[in-house]
Amino acid sequence: MADLKFQPVRHDHKVLLEKASKRRGFNEAYEALELEYALAHEMLAARTRAGLTQEAVATRMGTTKSAISRLESAGKHAPSVASLKRYAEAVGCTLKIELVPADRKRRKNVKPNLQQDAA
Repeated sequence: MADLKFQPVRHDHKVLLEKASKRRGFNEAYEALELEYALAHEMLAARTRAGLTQEAVATRMGTTKSAISRLESAGKHAPSVASLKRYAEAVGCTLKIELVPADRKRRKNVKPNLQQDAA
C-alpha cells in the first residue's frame, strides 16, 4: 500500500474574500458570521500545523470524519466547549477562550481614579 502523506489544499483566503466581497449582500452576511469564520480558520490552521487529516482527528477524538467536517464549517454548527476542547487536544493544542471588553479603546485611555476606588 502506498505511503500517503497529508498535503493541505492551497487556499488564498484574501483572494477569495476580495472576489466574494463584490457580490451583493456578501459583506453583511460575512460580518454576521465573523466569529464563526474566525473559529473555523483557527481550527483549520491548527489541524494543518499538526499535519492531520479530518479522518485522523476523528480517530483521535473517537468520532467520524463527517463530525469533524461539521465542527470545521462556519455557521452550520455551534460546537460545545467540550467538543472544542477535545478537538484542540486532538490537534496538539490547548483551548483558550477569552472575553474581551467591547470598548477596548475607551478602557485603555481611562485612567483609574484610585481615590474613588479606595472609598
